[in-house]
Amino acid sequence: MLEYRTQGFNGYAVKYSPFFDSRVAVASAANFGLVGNGRLHILGLTAKGIVAEKWFDTQDSLFDLAWSETHENQVLVAAGDGSIKLFDIGLDEFPVQSWQEHNREVFAVHWNLVDKDKFCSSSWDGTIKVWSPDRPTSLVTLPTHACTYSAAFSPHDPSILSAVSSDSQLRIFDLRTPPSASNHITLTIPIHSPNPRLPPNAAAPNNQGAQVGPFAPAEALTHDWNKYRSTVVATAGVDRLIRTFDIRAPDQGPVAVMQGHEYAVRRVAWSPHLADTLLSASYDMTCRVWNDGFNDAKGAVIGAQGGPRSWAAWVAIPSSCVELIGACLGMRGGLPVSGGMRGCVFGM
Repeated sequence: MLEYRTQGFNGYAVKYSPFFDSRVAVASAANFGLVGNGRLHILGLTAKGIVAEKWFDTQDSLFDLAWSETHENQVLVAAGDGSIKLFDIGLDEFPVQSWQEHNREVFAVHWNLVDKDKFCSSSWDGTIKVWSPDRPTSLVTLPTHACTYSAAFSPHDPSILSAVSSDSQLRIFDLRTPPSASNHITLTIPIHSPNPRLPPNAAAPNNQGAQVGPFAPAEALTHDWNKYRSTVVATAGVDRLIRTFDIRAPDQGPVAVMQGHEYAVRRVAWSPHLADTLLSASYDMTCRVWNDGFNDAKGAVIGAQGGPRSWAAWVAIPSSCVELIGACLGMRGGLPVSGGMRGCVFGM
């Protein structure tokens, strides 16, 4: 297992470059993001380990990042002062562009994978904004009226955008709809809602011992779109449960409920190669690989990795091939990468 220490900074997000499978970027913050500076690390995965290629310091904490889908050297970061900055790693010191419209911490940025001249951001100020890197102001503002921890465009439709927030809601927006009183929102799913097809407190269909309800509302911290099933979204958060939803049946509750983490789940990511496999990272210091039961209805934990030195707070999957071998995560030409709030980056 490869390891790199972000000395003096605590990691919040890690992403593989869409152009180079040996390059990752890490967004980090001093003092666990409570106060102090931030740093964007550009790391290379080599035969001799993880090496630092470059870094950029910022005046406030960095909480998320996204690689540009059109320029191989550009990285977007979300900052604690409400700003969004675009860095070019071919240049030194300063960002090539900066935007400042959010009133509180920006906690997520996501580049549109289909319409590649747009990206979105979400903030603790209760708004989501859609941007173009070529314009100085936002294109659209979508209010959620709740602290919004995660926002992302669908990888299947450039006009569909989703978000999860502190009010335990999964929201789906369609930017093609007219800007009316609904502010482009087309669907709101209570994440804590039970599955009405099963009696209260019945075992969940994934046989993991989780209950289908009733659940108390809890802050949702992360979500991700399935790369093969265009209507399936995974969510997770403070209640330690990972749920999958089919947005074609919003009233049916979660399709699967996966239980196993002992503390809040900080990040989930679907596999880019397998339709039923996702990874999760939690404050219980573990990363876990799950089968959501799409193919065989097992919904089981396939593997886990953790250690006493670091909280597992974020996870990314490379574009190169990753294979599941037995009960652990194997590699063929690429590495899943995780990291921790104690300042470590791991190539598993």
